[in-house]
Amino acid sequence: MIDFSLRKRILVTGGAGFLGSHLCQRLLDDGHDVICLDNFFTGTKDNILHLLPNPHFELMRHDVTFPLYVEVDEIYNLACPASPIHYQHDPVQTTKTSVHGAINMLGLAKRTGAKILQASTSEVYGDPDIHPQPEHYWGHVNPIGVRSCYDEGKRCAETLFFDYHRQHQLRIKVARLFNTYGPRMHPNDGRVVSNFIMQALRGDPITIYGDGQQTRSFCYVDDLIEVLVRLMGSPDDFTGPVNTGNPGEFTMLELAEKVIALSGSTSTLVFKPLPQDDPRQRQPDISLAQNKLGWTPEIGLEAGLIKTIDYFRQLIERESVLH
Repeated sequence: MIDFSLRKRILVTGGAGFLGSHLCQRLLDDGHDVICLDNFFTGTKDNILHLLPNPHFELMRHDVTFPLYVEVDEIYNLACPASPIHYQHDPVQTTKTSVHGAINMLGLAKRTGAKILQASTSEVYGDPDIHPQPEHYWGHVNPIGVRSCYDEGKRCAETLFFDYHRQHQLRIKVARLFNTYGPRMHPNDGRVVSNFIMQALRGDPITIYGDGQQTRSFCYVDDLIEVLVRLMGSPDDFTGPVNTGNPGEFTMLELAEKVIALSGSTSTLVFKPLPQDDPRQRQPDISLAQNKLGWTPEIGLEAGLIKTIDYFRQLIERESVLH
């Protein structure tokens, strides 16, 4: 049973995006009033159509680089394009979204007394010298590369969060999100899971950059949403930053082979040069999240890929009917 005396007014920026739409759903299921804020640069109404009839759900078209005046109890700041194709399309706007967006949302939290969570990223670690990456590692980042708009924008947002915490006693939470995948990913966002699945389902060659030995860790979306909610609900003296991701580590070749097998595809592999500043390995040390939040991911890569492949297969079938 939902205790309606505990109902909160919660703002989710980037709420029509892949992660934001799942978070809005979870918060509504938990009995809260949710304001979903999005400028629809990468988010889409399709992700939240099923939520629109809910009287406790409100959709606002707004860009976080401009101030916002609403009354809320909690803020999840997820607004920012997160795939290289999208954030490199307009790198200046990407930096503005991270930095001005953080300033505006922190200002809103300061005015309303709201607790605020920043969705930061494993990209703050850059191409890491330490493996796996613990939160106390400061990173190895190129400040002037093609990915810097995202990496350094998120690093600056973390700086702002901790300065508002120290200077204004704001209640903050900082989560560093590692690779997350699942239904509602954008089919053309250039991220490896969606790329591989779309190529496999269409029977196209699967593109491997470099020799395919670079590694990533993949967290299914339901596990990620669970840890964000737990972090927001944790005691105020625990600010993070805290790594959120699945420590299972796979090479790009292993991922491609799993996608081909699970989708029943006949796709072959093609190899292309590695993009600039592409990290060689990425794996979270999640001991802090395990100790402080009692959280460990529960959904393995194979189970998560089956659900994600099913989502993309339905997406392709709907497209073919429309055309």
